Amino acid sequence: MKITKSIKKQTKWSLKEHSKGKKIGLIPTMGFLHEGHLSLIRKAKEYSDRIVVSIFINPTQFSPEEDYKEYPRDEECDIKLLKNEGVDVVFIPEVSLMYPGEYETYVTVEKLSKEYCGRTRQTHFRGVTTVILKLFNIVLPDFAIFGEKDYQQYIIIKRMCRDLNISTKIIPAPIIREIDGLAMSSRNRYLMEDERKEATILYESMKKAENMVKKGIKDVKSIKKEMVKLIESKKFPRIDYIEFVDSETLRRVSTIHGPTRILEAIWIGRVRLIDNIEIRPKR
Repeated sequence: MKITKSIKKQTKWSLKEHSKGKKIGLIPTMGFLHEGHLSLIRKAKEYSDRIVVSIFINPTQFSPEEDYKEYPRDEECDIKLLKNEGVDVVFIPEVSLMYPGEYETYVTVEKLSKEYCGRTRQTHFRGVTTVILKLFNIVLPDFAIFGEKDYQQYIIIKRMCRDLNISTKIIPAPIIREIDGLAMSSRNRYLMEDERKEATILYESMKKAENMVKKGIKDVKSIKKEMVKLIESKKFPRIDYIEFVDSETLRRVSTIHGPTRILEAIWIGRVRLIDNIEIRPKR
């Protein structure tokens, strides 16, 4: 497995592999890898001959009050995990290379970036789309794999690629959950023991909504009311948002007529958790 911190060397490697007719798959990460990340690598192998994993804690997607400096890091462990998964290249650039002095160019998917998570994290998606486009230009991947846990991010990146005629194909990978249903996330480690027990309410509330829809209930307002009641029965959770949206456009829906995504974000203590599931109306 090759480890590189050089942009020029990474691009040179990618061009050489393309000249051999090899397809390259990219998994962009911020490190501190868990089973969810590893599942993306396995998904990438279905499409690609060569696998590149980037590890870059991107400062531009953190707002001043967020946890950039505190974000968990364990590069040594990450490298061991990636080697065991048969990754070809780990790209670990320095911030000063990705954002050289007087950097001032950003990419924004205007409307989608202002909704849902974008309401409270106003520059977050601008940072995400900018760094992803930079990684695409450096690694030159044929495919890039994104977990559905960050569903809004996945749709935004798809839209960016469509709007800017980027040829990289965006492949979704399903959410990997703990045994109790909590979506795997690097931020789960911040939860205190009592908070961790109640964090499952995020998934439980969405499953409650799914069961209501299976029973033939289609009115979003009625479903939301029951979700809120369930969440507020617990001590720690505070609701950021609960939204029912079209799975492709992310437009809000008021009635469940077709495939619909429930997007949800809650605070458990000082930790903000996001999750989503797709629901379908009873036929």
